[in-house]
Amino acid sequence: MVQAKDNPRYDYLMSIVDILPDSPGVYRYLDAEGTIIYVGKAKNLKRRVSSYFTKEHESRRTANLVRQIYDLKYIVVNTENDALNLENRMIKAHQPKYNVLLKDGKTYPWICVRNEAFPRVFMTRTLVKDGSSYFGPYTNIGVAKALIDLFQQLYKIRTCSLNLQDAMIERGYKVCLKYHIQKCLGPCVGNISRETYQNDIEEIKQILRGHTSELCRRLYDLMMQKASEMKFEEAQQIKNRYELIDGYRVKSNIVPSSISDVDVFAYDEEDLSAIVSYFHIVQGAIVQSYTIEYRKQIDEPREDVLALGILELRERFEQEREDEGADVSRETTELIVPFEPSIVPDGCVSFIPQRGDKRKLLELAEKNCRQYRIDQIKQSDKLNPEQRQTRLLTEIQRQLGLPSLPRHIESFDNSNISGTDAVASCVVFTNGKPNKKEYRKFNIQSVSGPNDYASMHEVVMRRYRRLVDEMQEMPDLILADGGVGQMGVIRQALIDLEGQYLQRQMQGEISSERMHEIHSLLQIPVGGLVKDGHHRTRQLLFGNPPSAVDVKAGSNLFHLLEHIQEEVHRFAITFHRQKRSKSQVHSELDDIQGIGPKTKQELLRVFKSVKRLREADFDQIAQIVGRAKAQLIVNHFSIS
Repeated sequence: MVQAKDNPRYDYLMSIVDILPDSPGVYRYLDAEGTIIYVGKAKNLKRRVSSYFTKEHESRRTANLVRQIYDLKYIVVNTENDALNLENRMIKAHQPKYNVLLKDGKTYPWICVRNEAFPRVFMTRTLVKDGSSYFGPYTNIGVAKALIDLFQQLYKIRTCSLNLQDAMIERGYKVCLKYHIQKCLGPCVGNISRETYQNDIEEIKQILRGHTSELCRRLYDLMMQKASEMKFEEAQQIKNRYELIDGYRVKSNIVPSSISDVDVFAYDEEDLSAIVSYFHIVQGAIVQSYTIEYRKQIDEPREDVLALGILELRERFEQEREDEGADVSRETTELIVPFEPSIVPDGCVSFIPQRGDKRKLLELAEKNCRQYRIDQIKQSDKLNPEQRQTRLLTEIQRQLGLPSLPRHIESFDNSNISGTDAVASCVVFTNGKPNKKEYRKFNIQSVSGPNDYASMHEVVMRRYRRLVDEMQEMPDLILADGGVGQMGVIRQALIDLEGQYLQRQMQGEISSERMHEIHSLLQIPVGGLVKDGHHRTRQLLFGNPPSAVDVKAGSNLFHLLEHIQEEVHRFAITFHRQKRSKSQVHSELDDIQGIGPKTKQELLRVFKSVKRLREADFDQIAQIVGRAKAQLIVNHFSIS
């Protein structure tokens, strides 16, 4: 039996699990008192968290944890490395009951550039606030060691612990072995100026910040030079370092250790819903996070809503920290915000970052803000599946500026081989779903040869002439399986069709009121679905003249358009294959009026071929199909 089902909150927790994203992130389990009892990381949040609630756990400790989970919170990040770093910091900050790995004070290593006259660069697990620069943490210790080794090789920086102030250098030191083996430039004896040495240190800092392209170029050149000198072992060593550095990025640093006592607020709004996400940062760790949703009043400024969120969230969590005995008295606090709120709390200063580490923090908060909205939509879709389709149709209406919701969409496509067996198809989507009962097939009648534009013109006129004459529902949107050319043909077909009705009005066949109604019916918006070189949906065109509509690839709206295009193409191809298959098995008996499929089948069963049937006499044929049909067959062969 799965232990999670013993948890009285199982159904509630599973409702959260069902809407988790397939993204890297950190999840937190809370008990009934709101205390964090476990922090975990995941490459895929949905898959990892669901495993706690869908499997039976052999470990008694894990089983007890699952039974105690009262609530579940999570933060999405960009990479698995980001998740690892954030997990490390949150465990250090909260000391959860069920985490055992990172509570012993150990942490990931950093690279320190020491605040000295001639700085040393070394690896450490302890951060000291003495003005030194720290980079990391490094989840891969091999990368950190490779970087240190590389700096010593390229820049020959010192590794000794001497206090190398200018005045002391003048007294003179004795150079060490590393100087003699050319692994140190000898700053202790004044062989390199402080300015030159500091320039090298600045380059090292740039590399540690992730600006590695120049270094990789230099390493590549050095590798090729060693290879040309037949020094293949050295070239291989440089290649190993080159590959490590080329794949290295410092972007995995979630929160730099220098950022402390900072509140981050992100904002997102849609219609009358506004979402505010909050991170509280202490000593380089996200110790609190929360997302709240507001229902806006009409025309309520976003600056007022953000100010309300800042005041409410700060007040709520300061009270929680005070209840836990934490010191909440603090000096001026920096608020990182996406825009200036209408009110800034007393003792706070707002800051809108444009670049750098604080900008990355704001972007992470904004990502969680958007994820909250996605989760809300998923939850709503579970309760009301039709709402998802309505939302997609509303998005199409907004993107294209349509006068009404496109609940009825039709799409056309042609299919032929060098003009033979030419056919066309029309598929109908109702409320965002295929309505196969309304699909229509067309044999091209008035066009000879491979002329897709003329075929499309014929089919569109036939389709909408029938809908108008039979007073059936007209589509809210037509999508051509093609680009500008196909869109133009469809528009022209609608214009020409209206012209035919105008002629009928002039001849007195149609009243002016009916003509006015027909004119309104034929004002159908037309779009085009363009494919790429791999025959996949690339973009949506709309307007006159047509222009590309910004539809994000991979979004639900994009998948709907992709489905429509794939469906109309599939339907056209299938019909064309069926027609071609029939034409390939055509028999001369099919041309005899009055001879049906069953009679044809019986004649071929007896006579084996049309040739033998032609040679048979009247009585032989009459014995099989009767005298009337036998006379039809004999007459046909006599004439032919």
